[in-house]
Parts: sequence; C-alpha cells; structure tokens
Amino acid sequence: MNRLGKTPLHDPESRLSNNHHESLRLWMRLFTCTLLIERRVRAKLRDEFAISLPRFDLMAQLERNPRGLRMRELSERLMVTGGNVTGITDQLVTEGLVERRPIPEDRRAFAVRLTAKGKRAFDAMAAAHERWVIEMLAGLSDSERNRLYALLGRVKQTVSARQSGISVSGA
Repeated sequence: MNRLGKTPLHDPESRLSNNHHESLRLWMRLFTCTLLIERRVRAKLRDEFAISLPRFDLMAQLERNPRGLRMRELSERLMVTGGNVTGITDQLVTEGLVERRPIPEDRRAFAVRLTAKGKRAFDAMAAAHERWVIEMLAGLSDSERNRLYALLGRVKQTVSARQSGISVSGA
C-alpha cells in the first residue's frame, strides 16, 4: 500500500478481490511476480549495461548457440517478428557485439552469432543477471525456493496437459 492507503496501480493483482476464484487470484499473483522481477531486470540492464531486455535476450539465444542462428530461428525463439529481430540485430552488429555470416548452402540466409566482444559483454551481463535474481529471491529460504519450484513445475505440468487434452491426476 502507498501512503494514501491504496495499492499501487502497477500491481495487476490489486484488481482482484477475495470474491474472485482462487485460480484467478493465483494467476494474477504469478503474473505480478513475473512483472516485478522483469521490471527490475530491465532497469538494471539499462542502468548498468545500457542495454535493453530484448537485446539481452537475443544475445542469450546466441550464447546458447555458438555456431549461430538464422534470423527466422531467432524470431521463433524470441517470439517476435522478423522485423524486430532485424532491428535489434542491426544495432548489435553496429556495436560489434554480433556478426552475420553467410550460410554456404543457402545464399540468401545468414547466421547471426556473438563476436568475441559480444561474448565477453554477454558473460558479464549474465553473471550480473544471475546475481540480481538471487538477490531478489534471497528473502525465501532454500526450502521455500525448492517447494515453490516444485509447485510451479506441477502448475506447468497441469497447464501443459490440459492444453494437450491429457488427464493429470493430483500429486
């Protein structure tokens, strides 16, 4: 609550009351936690590394795939349009953090990969990112984190099974 006794407007969970179904309240709690963590990460990336979260995410995909990825693959993995990936990639190429290399068997396609400079920059950002997440969740005990991880795994399993039409029994 703020000094006026109202819940901050940026908290989506504040839209709900105890009269809402507990599943809806749970969803909004998960969503709010995700937003809070993402906002903090975005701000820290911007303040400490002068980089946006989408640029960091693109570099993370390339770090996991050192041989490079096609633009289409990046677009699919990041779940954004090809135009967005092209714009981000152009910026990172200009800064010397990624490079485009022709794919010999497809003259129209390019593989995008981190440069050595990009790898060093990403490694520093990834280490800081990990520290930030650890700090944000430091208020939970090891046991609480483990329980929450297991429960969220169960949520993931249940939601995935319902999408697939598979019946999942209670654990």
